[in-house]
Amino acid sequence: MITIQDCSYTTYYYQLLVELRHFHRLRIPPLPHLNNQKHPRVPDISNIRFHHRIFIFSLFLFELLKWQSSVKQQSGKRENAFYITDLSSVCVFPLSTDALTPFVLQLATMVPPIETPVKASVSHKSSIPPLNERILSSMTRRSVAAHPWHDLEIGPGAPQIFNVVVEISKGSKVKYELDKKTGLIKVDRVLYSSVVYPHNYGFIPRTLCEDSDPLDVLVIMQEPVLPGCFLRAKAIGLMPMIDQGEKDDKIIAVCADDPEYKEYTDIKELPPHRLAEIRRFFEDYKKNENKEVAVNDFLPATKAFEAVQHSQDLYADYIVESLRR
Repeated sequence: MITIQDCSYTTYYYQLLVELRHFHRLRIPPLPHLNNQKHPRVPDISNIRFHHRIFIFSLFLFELLKWQSSVKQQSGKRENAFYITDLSSVCVFPLSTDALTPFVLQLATMVPPIETPVKASVSHKSSIPPLNERILSSMTRRSVAAHPWHDLEIGPGAPQIFNVVVEISKGSKVKYELDKKTGLIKVDRVLYSSVVYPHNYGFIPRTLCEDSDPLDVLVIMQEPVLPGCFLRAKAIGLMPMIDQGEKDDKIIAVCADDPEYKEYTDIKELPPHRLAEIRRFFEDYKKNENKEVAVNDFLPATKAFEAVQHSQDLYADYIVESLRR
């Protein structure tokens, strides 16, 4: 048990409850007087995962204690003592009242869905809309689902080596894609052309591109992988692509755990026929839909690393903007 003593901030705890009341349906009585002193802003922790919420709330308490030490107290008597009983709740005992009835602040709660960005530009942070996807896992022990885009970590080796969620298996004519709202893999369409995906195709979790989708990856390996599975991949190159006038670059990667391909480090090591096969697939797979796709020259692994890092930064910007709303 961690006890934070010698604090006098009933007002600020009250404001924290107001911030979070829509989570636990607390009945909060009005305070007769609110101090006008400047104090640390109560963080909005409503849209973030459980462990991040604990971290931010801990930082807030730390800042509050620092502020408390700089403000003169009228009587020097503490009003509240915070007892952090575990990683899911905070008990506050109002010592200035007759009855020592604790308030229990449950931090491990599910979050509601938030709004969706639709083809939004991320060049100006102030105009970035919040994410719509429900971040489900790690919120409570009652969670039964995880969102592969948000809950799966990118991996400690990023931007060189990272996790990839497979959407489409090697050899498939069915185009599957992530349903952003539910986190499930859905059937988008059957390809109109007489082609199949040459390799496993998916996305990198916790990344974001200018088209409001996660970063796409084509993973070269020996065997097809079922949609919805994830694997470790190593970036070896970047395929710049324009899809109907919009930037839609693809990372070219190899499976980091496939003995035949794991030693590859750059796209120039692939046979020229393999590169021509990949290029031809993306140039042709939408032709019968009267959609134009342009594929530019393949770029080396260093450009792929930069693209992965950039997409991580864009994703982080979205999360920050979502927390500010």
